[in-house]
Amino acid sequence: MTQTQPGQGPTALRILLGTQLRKLRETKGISRHDAGHLIRGSESKISRMELGRVSFRERDVADLLTLYGVAEDDARGAILDLVERANEPGWWHRFNDLLPSWFQAYVGLEEAAERIRTYEVQFVPGLLQTKEYARAVITAGAVGAAPEEIARRVDLRLERQRVLEGPRKPTFWAVIDEAALRRPIGGTEVMRGQLQHLIELMSQSNVTIQIMPFDFGGHAAEGGAFSILRFPDAELPDIIYVEQLGSALYLDKREEVDRYSEVMERLCAVSTTPAETIEILRKISHEL
Repeated sequence: MTQTQPGQGPTALRILLGTQLRKLRETKGISRHDAGHLIRGSESKISRMELGRVSFRERDVADLLTLYGVAEDDARGAILDLVERANEPGWWHRFNDLLPSWFQAYVGLEEAAERIRTYEVQFVPGLLQTKEYARAVITAGAVGAAPEEIARRVDLRLERQRVLEGPRKPTFWAVIDEAALRRPIGGTEVMRGQLQHLIELMSQSNVTIQIMPFDFGGHAAEGGAFSILRFPDAELPDIIYVEQLGSALYLDKREEVDRYSEVMERLCAVSTTPAETIEILRKISHEL
């Protein structure tokens, strides 16, 4: 049975549990429809379980294990223990009233990731934002929201950033389009502070920032922003996250992951080196 890493977030554990259940089902040649019928559910419910998109009922998992021929007490016990840990709420649970369900999943994945690579077109990535910049971005996108709600949304973003400083801090690699760095979010002083913050972050061993410069012209990721998350457990697939206006795509099929990974590699190859990044950040700050 797969060993999980200490401290893995509940979302990652749900994905791991779902992956194990999918492999057991496929080994037995059982369809999602038949598995769903057994637990008084549907084919789509089995699909959501196997993708780690929902919480798990111990009774449902126990019934599926019986259907899949997992009879040994130790094997069943290991998986049912995983159910309990996967259902534990993460720290972001207290922000549930602010977080749409499609983004809650991403926060959990971000917390559990070993490596995060992201390409951003419009804004500085959330994990790299200053408090003032984050407030300006959130205020612009939450027209009519009360000041208290804005403040809590800013607190949530700053809380997310702690992942880069913890004992299990991931490698964070960002490619930022130059347009995002020249857009004066929050005004000149806020933007100068944000650019200086990026320069300071470059001193962290787990943070790499590259810039896709204007003068390069067309490039491989003209379709828009995306992130690629990798996890410590080899059983967990890489996840591609593509945010949309009111929803998000979570892609984990091999061909999808390979496609986005290739685009990211191309972006990194043609973007600035770390030294050039600092030079451009200083130049933009001076021009402001």
